[in-house]
Amino acid sequence: MNRGFYTIMAAQFFSSLADNALLIAAIALLTVMQSPEWMTPLLKLFFVLSYVLLAAFVGAFADSLPKGRVMFVTNLIKIFGCALMFFHVHPLLAYAIVGFGAAAYSPAKYGILTELLPAEKLVAANGWIEGLTVASIILGTVMGGALINPKVSAYLLSFQGFTIIGIDTPAEAALCIIAIAYLLAALFNLKIPDTGARYPHQERNPIKLIGDFAGCFKTLWRDRLGQISLAVTTLFWGAGATLQFIVLKWAESALGMALDKAAILQGIVAVGVALGAVAAARFVPLKKSLTVMPLGIIMGFVVLAMTMVKSIWLAYPLLVIIGALSGYFVVPMNALLQHRGHVLMSAGHSIAVQNFNENLSVLTMLMIYALMVKLDLNINIVIAMFGLFVSGIMFLIMRRHAANQREHDSLSLIGEPKH
Repeated sequence: MNRGFYTIMAAQFFSSLADNALLIAAIALLTVMQSPEWMTPLLKLFFVLSYVLLAAFVGAFADSLPKGRVMFVTNLIKIFGCALMFFHVHPLLAYAIVGFGAAAYSPAKYGILTELLPAEKLVAANGWIEGLTVASIILGTVMGGALINPKVSAYLLSFQGFTIIGIDTPAEAALCIIAIAYLLAALFNLKIPDTGARYPHQERNPIKLIGDFAGCFKTLWRDRLGQISLAVTTLFWGAGATLQFIVLKWAESALGMALDKAAILQGIVAVGVALGAVAAARFVPLKKSLTVMPLGIIMGFVVLAMTMVKSIWLAYPLLVIIGALSGYFVVPMNALLQHRGHVLMSAGHSIAVQNFNENLSVLTMLMIYALMVKLDLNINIVIAMFGLFVSGIMFLIMRRHAANQREHDSLSLIGEPKH
């Protein structure tokens, strides 16, 4: 890996660190505002809404400029969203602005990998990116939990510098620290090298952009390898976003943990994802990526064991296992999807299609979860339904792949622009 790749990793780390710390801070703000419980998962829903609404446009934007510059501009949008919370804008709206920046950031972040690295390094690169992203999730959730802790808040507010600029509440102190992480990401964005990749002039007419996006959407779903990898990653990200909130609710209900402590459990899941991602980068080559799919079924059944855990010491290893299974099977599928997208269309457009599908899944699953919370369903029932759903969908995806193999030797398609 070259220096440019490590600069991208650093930028991604600090940007994701701030996103996840801000989520915990926003949840705490909703609690202070005495908002209803069903509003909490809507934070993530508002965050990912832009990924769906802007999908037809962000791919063209990512391909219209050097991707380092795109990442810098979109990171500034995240800083603006964070600042809105500082000025007492409702957390749902402010976090939606952060999501707007993240939606435009993502095609550049992943698209630059296909420009910078050869195909045979994509699984390893994805393993590193996912591993580091997960590390940022761990530290971000822990950081967010720490920043809303009364003792830490009191310590931060004791600094004379905060007093001078008029910061006098725990929320304002937390938001300042999070903004610093976004600023560090912006500095690394400026150091990302120009790969020299240039694409044809990007269309600016919204109607034509939507038409182009629809064509890319159909191309990826009709491709035998593209549709399988896209289905798996779509399921994974929808399930992963929902699991974030399930873990918080489960920690409160089964383990009696407050929000600042429960946030650590999200980090524990992320530790497992990082371990699985690194292992996949080491042991799963691109041509063997489809062999990891059974782990998705196993993960769904392992989730069911959460309903029987009442001890924090049993919760830790269980959540690590769930995360490790997730990381090991999603990283190769993500690399395969990126490779197929790059072969079939431009990097930015393929990532935009991927984001649209994955975040539509996030929106759908979070809305269903918010409804379950509003109906006051027992958390164990929610967990059981979640685990069985994941296993069931993975089983159907594997059957579809088996049908594709009977029609054509799908592995031979890797690297060929036909489908």
